[in-house]
Amino acid sequence: MTEQFATVIPLPAPVLLPIEGETASFPVRRVYCVGRNYADHAIEMGHDPSREPPFFFQKNPDNLLPSGDFPYPPLSSDVHHEVELVVALKSGGADIPAERALDCIYGYAVGIDFTRRDRQGEAKKLGRPWEVGKAFEHSAPISAIAPATKVGHPDKGGIWLMRNGESAQRGDLSQMIWKVPEIIAELAKLFTLAPGDVIMTGTPAGVGPVARGDRITCAVDGVATLVLNVV
Repeated sequence: MTEQFATVIPLPAPVLLPIEGETASFPVRRVYCVGRNYADHAIEMGHDPSREPPFFFQKNPDNLLPSGDFPYPPLSSDVHHEVELVVALKSGGADIPAERALDCIYGYAVGIDFTRRDRQGEAKKLGRPWEVGKAFEHSAPISAIAPATKVGHPDKGGIWLMRNGESAQRGDLSQMIWKVPEIIAELAKLFTLAPGDVIMTGTPAGVGPVARGDRITCAVDGVATLVLNVV
């Protein structure tokens, strides 16, 4: 007989992501993000794109927005889009070697790391953490996950975002400074990864502001497409 544990408040609802072609869902544990992982984006943000060790920050699992419109957040007048390849893990561990990292991956998706750029900029000037600019509600819209058994492990191919029918971001996965296996290996030096972890792998150049009424279409070619409205 399974022992039941009482809680003083209701348990939070699990964060579940749809899987392309499946009725089962992908449960999310943590959301890791990689900063400045495309050289052109590093340059446009005023940084040296040399291959320094990668750095990471986190969003919250319930920041993921698997469907619906993106509500423009409060306390900001400068929200930017950042399209990214998203990696979903089926296994994990600590100190995972890069040559074994792909074995940990369940699948891939396309997502947007929406950023309150004005709030992030204020935090940077004060030497404070970025969460106020990154980890707000609905800040990470994401497509259904495409299992790696169906799409393989993409290491090249277009990644792009269009705003109101006009091209805003366009790059190629091959332009990543740190490749997916290396990202997993580096993360596993700092954290113990586990099934349900999601990794947003960085954005190409062309990040820019969105406004209420905008229609956003983005994709990783051969993996997934995401369409949403800013409201």
